[in-house]
Amino acid sequence: MDDHRRIFLATASRLGALAALTSASAGRAQNRSTAYPFTLGVASGSPLPDAVVIWTRVLYDPLNAAAMPPIAFSVRWEMAGDEHFRRIVAQGTASAPPELAHSVHVDVTGLQPDRWYWYRFMLGDAVSATGRTRTAPAASAMPRQLKLAVASCQHWEFGSYAAHRHITAAAPDLVAFLGDYIYEWGPYQLQHPKAAIRASESFTLADYRARYAQYKTDRDLQAAHQAAPWIVTWDDHEVANDYGNDRDERLDPRFIDRRAAAYQAFYEHMPLRARPGDFAHMRIYQRYDWGKLARFHVLDDRQYRAYHACPPHGRGGSSSVLLRDCPALQDRSRSMLGKEQEQWLAQGLSSSPARWNILAQQTLMAQNSQLPILREGDGRFWTDGWDGYPRARQQLFDTLHTSRASNPLILSGDVHSFFACDLPRNPSRPASPANPVLATEFCGTSITSPSRPQARTEQYVSMNHSIKYGRSDKRGYMLLTLTPADTTAHFLALDDVHNPASPIARAAQFVVHSDRPGVVTK
Repeated sequence: MDDHRRIFLATASRLGALAALTSASAGRAQNRSTAYPFTLGVASGSPLPDAVVIWTRVLYDPLNAAAMPPIAFSVRWEMAGDEHFRRIVAQGTASAPPELAHSVHVDVTGLQPDRWYWYRFMLGDAVSATGRTRTAPAASAMPRQLKLAVASCQHWEFGSYAAHRHITAAAPDLVAFLGDYIYEWGPYQLQHPKAAIRASESFTLADYRARYAQYKTDRDLQAAHQAAPWIVTWDDHEVANDYGNDRDERLDPRFIDRRAAAYQAFYEHMPLRARPGDFAHMRIYQRYDWGKLARFHVLDDRQYRAYHACPPHGRGGSSSVLLRDCPALQDRSRSMLGKEQEQWLAQGLSSSPARWNILAQQTLMAQNSQLPILREGDGRFWTDGWDGYPRARQQLFDTLHTSRASNPLILSGDVHSFFACDLPRNPSRPASPANPVLATEFCGTSITSPSRPQARTEQYVSMNHSIKYGRSDKRGYMLLTLTPADTTAHFLALDDVHNPASPIARAAQFVVHSDRPGVVTK
């Protein structure tokens, strides 16, 4: 028998077995060890006081989605009040349709507030890993504390996911992921490489689906999803580096189609309550309350932003520009969030009953000039971050001031560095009684993605009055503990990002008191 015929017969046999799995009788006979459907694990998120979304995807071979039959699978699920599933509180059947990559999103409702639950999925005889999740506290409750893990930027090519192993061990109540869950390039392989290889950029829906499947095979990432519910937003690399609105670096006239494919793949792989539909214009910004302790305003600063100011000649995307050489930076019409999202945020801040108002968003908000500012109009700024949209940032700060929202905290990622910052109303001037601190910003380093040398970051700290601490030579995550009285932020740094067994240590610790704004070193 020649090799082509052998491959054909093997493939036909496998497809026949997978199709048979969809019937109840054949499903019971299916051998889990030879066709395990839950290779990408399970996840939960979008917690409400009475509901949480649970997720999985049926995929037998993570790098061969083409082998999946074009049929919908009927997946059973269970939610229990104990990890041994003796007390089932909800159960049902959900469809895993091929048009959504055989993903499953179940919005489990009717739950009790402020409770831990356990969940799992079944297909035939196969049973998924067990995930642990929880509901938010009741709207009227003031929780004693919230333990929050914050992560971002996990390029497969630049190290292991040891940070996720430590997130799991920390047993947080909630995980906030602030973007760059995937990166759009790199070989489709199931081992983290020793060195990055620039290859196989993702452009199509099949490409992005394969990229998420690759990333979600990592056992440490799966464990972090199984440990707690997640709230998520995206940044640029879920689509393409430095894209803004409907424009990419290539100035591709069909970029909106690529963006729609990437947005659909994001939905298919995240525990989101968002409704599938027009993926070319998918709303991701959302709001979550943790009783009266915290309100999360989860933002999208990619889809609605104005195009980058003063881009490099002949392409889109960011650059670093001198303020005096780029008048477009001062254009008041240039928005980062778009008017509709700005109005939504203003309403959410002004109506918030929470002790802490948390803006979970993508990138560093503090002013960060790359050159000393000796006089008005000085400074060199990177245009992809909030420094590229200074008027939009000022409008946001004015909103924070006029809304009188209690204790604003800005959580950021994107720049692959730890930063602790005080944000005065006018970011161009030092804080003073006439220019009060409005909010505190904690920016987390990356899970894996590399950054600049530490010496350069120390220069940035010395040149920018809002930045009180910076560390760019370490990978890791942030762990915040919020109480009614204060918020404590731990910057946790890996010894060696390339070592899956790397220990982790506290690089810095800060506290913000609820009765006065500003970072205090602890």
